[in-house]
Amino acid sequence: PSHKSLFQLMGERLIRLQQLSQPEAAAGKKKPIPWYVMTSPMTHEATETFFAKHNYFGLAKRDVFFFQQGTLPCLSLAGDVLMEAPGKVASAPDGNGGIYRALEESGALTDMEARGVEYVHASSVDNALVLPADPLFVGYCIEQGADCGAKVCGKASAEEAVGVLCAAGEGGAKVVEYSELSPEAAKETDPSTGALRLNAGNICNHFYTASFLSRAASLSTPYHVAKKKIPAVTESGETETPTANNGVKLELFIFDCFPHAAPFACAQVEREEEFGPVKNAPGSAVDSPDTARALLLALGKKYAEAAGLTVAGTGG
Repeated sequence: PSHKSLFQLMGERLIRLQQLSQPEAAAGKKKPIPWYVMTSPMTHEATETFFAKHNYFGLAKRDVFFFQQGTLPCLSLAGDVLMEAPGKVASAPDGNGGIYRALEESGALTDMEARGVEYVHASSVDNALVLPADPLFVGYCIEQGADCGAKVCGKASAEEAVGVLCAAGEGGAKVVEYSELSPEAAKETDPSTGALRLNAGNICNHFYTASFLSRAASLSTPYHVAKKKIPAVTESGETETPTANNGVKLELFIFDCFPHAAPFACAQVEREEEFGPVKNAPGSAVDSPDTARALLLALGKKYAEAAGLTVAGTGG
């Protein structure tokens, strides 16, 4: 294994896409694909430092735009504001749905306009197989005249902890979180195929027009409640981390703007080629660095063999 970070994998894919899309352009004359990286106040400095340390993975510094999502106060289970320390309110990032307001407030949307950006591809950082700015997906969404689009893949099982994309009654689309599905609904199958009826697993891989992003920044979308163990100050004035959930964090979800997108485009992709999530600790049986690495190596072997090469061993 190369020991490359997820950021490096994405950066190198962007560079290769720039090369493939402009084969006749001389070195230094290729039009860049700008990369907008959302951080939080807790991770911003470390992320910028990591990029600088690795020379932006070969991209020009001017073409990497960092911006911070917002934060929201944490509340007790009774609805009171929690204090992290005397005189300091406990706060947490406002969820991946905070991206829309953050794009506007940071000046990222203005930067896109100045560059002439019309279409944007967005994905979470924890997918080792993501294809940033995938031209096939972007082109498909443009051809459909979509404001917004999403890639999905078939669920690994009815119990897999991913939301599912569905048609929204008010138009556009919506994602139903796995926690909101009853076991019966999650396991329901299509009699004609035997596949799960709710099988379009959401993998946080989206297309937007720049104009829709400008609208999304001002849309009214719901806050979601997540019960958490939140460090908070005690009556003695000491900050302690509880052993049980003591409060809630409010989060915005990135997909809650989908019902406002019309038309909406959806593309189903092969899990083995485009979804290698890294959500659990090393050694975990699913969605870990180990499983993502195995998927990445298997895909590389598949590509090599399709090109006529013989690959020995597993590459592990």
